[in-house]
Amino acid sequence: MELPFALLLFLVLIPLLSGLLLPLLAGNDAEKIKTFTLGITVINFFMSLLLLVGYDFSNSAEYGLVFNTEWFSSLGLTFSFGVDSISIWLILLTTFLMPIVILGSYSAVTERVREFYIWLLLLEAAMIGVFVSTNVIFFYICFEFTLIPMYFLIGIYGSSDRLKAARVFFLYTFTGSMLTFAGIIYMAWCNVAAGGMWDFGFAALSTAHQNMSDSQQLWVMLAMLAGFAVKVPIFPVHTWLPLAHTEAPTSGSVVLAGVLLKLGTYALIRIAIPMLPKAALAVAPMMGVAAIIGIVYAALICWRQKDIKKLVAYSSVSHLGFCVLGMFAINVQGLSGSVMYMINHGLSTGALFLLIGMVYERYHTREMAQLNGLAKVMPIWASFMVFFAMASVGLPGLNGFVGEFLTLLGSFNSILMGPVYAAVAGTGLIFGAIYILYMVGKVVWGPLKLPEGHDDHASGGASGGHHVTDLNRREIAVLIPLALACLWLGLYPNCMLKTLDAPSQAIVDRVGLEGHEQPLGPMHRHVENPLPTHPAQLTVLDHTPSTDIATAQLPGVHQ
Repeated sequence: MELPFALLLFLVLIPLLSGLLLPLLAGNDAEKIKTFTLGITVINFFMSLLLLVGYDFSNSAEYGLVFNTEWFSSLGLTFSFGVDSISIWLILLTTFLMPIVILGSYSAVTERVREFYIWLLLLEAAMIGVFVSTNVIFFYICFEFTLIPMYFLIGIYGSSDRLKAARVFFLYTFTGSMLTFAGIIYMAWCNVAAGGMWDFGFAALSTAHQNMSDSQQLWVMLAMLAGFAVKVPIFPVHTWLPLAHTEAPTSGSVVLAGVLLKLGTYALIRIAIPMLPKAALAVAPMMGVAAIIGIVYAALICWRQKDIKKLVAYSSVSHLGFCVLGMFAINVQGLSGSVMYMINHGLSTGALFLLIGMVYERYHTREMAQLNGLAKVMPIWASFMVFFAMASVGLPGLNGFVGEFLTLLGSFNSILMGPVYAAVAGTGLIFGAIYILYMVGKVVWGPLKLPEGHDDHASGGASGGHHVTDLNRREIAVLIPLALACLWLGLYPNCMLKTLDAPSQAIVDRVGLEGHEQPLGPMHRHVENPLPTHPAQLTVLDHTPSTDIATAQLPGVHQ
């Protein structure tokens, strides 16, 4: 199917214009505003689905649907759009989560409703803008613009300490990004100093390292990390995240965990690593150590949490450590696993925040000491909670497993890291299982213990009652698509992994590790297997970069 390049433009413009024109299009009627916003986000989702289905992945190492138009040509500023398979999956994640966020917030937001949905639509436009940009300045504008809607979502609709959380979030991320912007300008200047023209396109800046010394590359890489690492966030610049998650409204937490944190990891894969190859090799061991510290440290901190929302917030620091570990392994296994982990984390952690928000609407507390044995009064909620907790912890057969496995395998096989990195990071999986199972055991299966308070759903906001209804049809409808996505990617990860082969290999080739490691062939190629052919399959450790790591046949096992 041949897709029009304007599809990418529409993916950005539809939510952008809808957000700006929402007062005119939907007026002040809260129900009209909610319905209109939901409709817009659903349209965008189906457009991104069309993008996924119709895109030609046979040459996915190159950008497709490229669109360029001049803005300030003398300064090298253009509106440049394009996508590859990495950005397509992240666009799909964004457009998939936004209708879920809208539907999930129907009963939670009762004041300043119009402004709330305006900020969500503008945020969606900015996030998609990041993923379709092929000009670093336009990328940076969209990257930074996401701060504004998120600031207001936290600062207006958050909990009691929301203003502090919004300020810390904004200052942390904006301050680091100033250094990143300086690094971008310096890279373009290096090309100009070598006789070129001002050009901020990805292709032009990808040659800037040829005009830079090793030390210059390293300093620019540190400037990139100042902005991108904070957004991930990587230890030790992670301290803004638990506060922002805890104080944000449920919808804000879902968007923050589901997509916004992925802007930092995407920027590392798209800009920092391929555009500064020697610096990427130099900092990779250090970034691996920082990732491992974040994985283990955040998992240990989760043990001490009494607030279930803060526990899930700290778990994001641990989980995203695996993304960073995989990408700085700089091999196909690690990079592909990192991208898949981004998608899977957005699904499972976003679902956990939704479930926590649903309980908070009923009990107005997130303290584990006050919420025990909810399976006895909310069995449907409890079933979803157990399912998504298992997805988050990486249970085989659910979406979290494959990404974790590939990031660890990538670090194990990488000459920049090695088995020790993988082994220490693997302890984070054990700690993660312990704190998740402890939380589930206490909140879901423990002896029934309910807090004083009321149930908005059962009593219309009147106080004094303790009767709690289970999830209603709207809430179930919110969670079912997430559950199906987690199950699908867990049972059939190849649908994603086979499309990530080419761009991951292109990054490895660009950085120049190809010759220093075991040869890396295509991820989805068929492994020549010396064993007798049988139907059962086993995951084996070898140096093939692998979706078909899982295609070695077990001898002696028959259908």
